[in-house]
Amino acid sequence: TECLSLERKSSGLKAVPRHTMGLKVAGKMHGEPMLRPCLSNWTTPMTTNPWQHIILKTMRRIGILSDTHSYWDDRYLIHFAECDEIWHAGDICSTEIIERLSAPFPTDGSTPPRRRIVRAVCGNCDGGDLRHMFPETLRWRCENVEVLMKHIGGYPGRYDRSVIGQLYSNPPQLFISGHSHILKVMYDKTLGTLHINPGAAGIQGWHKERTLIRLTIDGSKMRDMEIITLAERKQAEQ
Repeated sequence: TECLSLERKSSGLKAVPRHTMGLKVAGKMHGEPMLRPCLSNWTTPMTTNPWQHIILKTMRRIGILSDTHSYWDDRYLIHFAECDEIWHAGDICSTEIIERLSAPFPTDGSTPPRRRIVRAVCGNCDGGDLRHMFPETLRWRCENVEVLMKHIGGYPGRYDRSVIGQLYSNPPQLFISGHSHILKVMYDKTLGTLHINPGAAGIQGWHKERTLIRLTIDGSKMRDMEIITLAERKQAEQ
């Protein structure tokens, strides 16, 4: 996608094509293109004609998985092919999982291969290098959504005591946990928090199906959530 940067001229601002960040162009005003970049959700009023304002808007596609327990499935990346970020909710159990999830992937050929952002937390089964690479609790902002992720976190009505204080004192918009190997998507009306447990993507454990989740974060909205069933756990073992 063509990118634009702004250069200030004596007659005002001029749009200059560049190939850096992937800004989308939409519409025209006074014979010049109006910028509609996919970067962040804010509007900047402009006093310099010919443009009245620039709208900056982002949208990120997210892939979520948990409890791989060292098990790799090529379908992780098939289903997460269009994702900008991948979040792992713990019990990774092998650094190779992270290396594969974050490996460079080809684009359309006009730009060099790029890496996805991979965020992860350590689970109770993670040790060694993974303990040095990732924290037990991770909090960050994706677009305008505050996200909290912890492997052992519970769910609405039964939050784990290790995280319940943080949830109630400063509720995130999205809380992600793993550990139970049980797929859950629940909304906590008291906190105004969406809780997601993506289930288990690996084969170790008592779960019957292996699952992933995809969703889109668009500004402050979370939408287009999909639950992906990879296979029954017993089929994967065979």
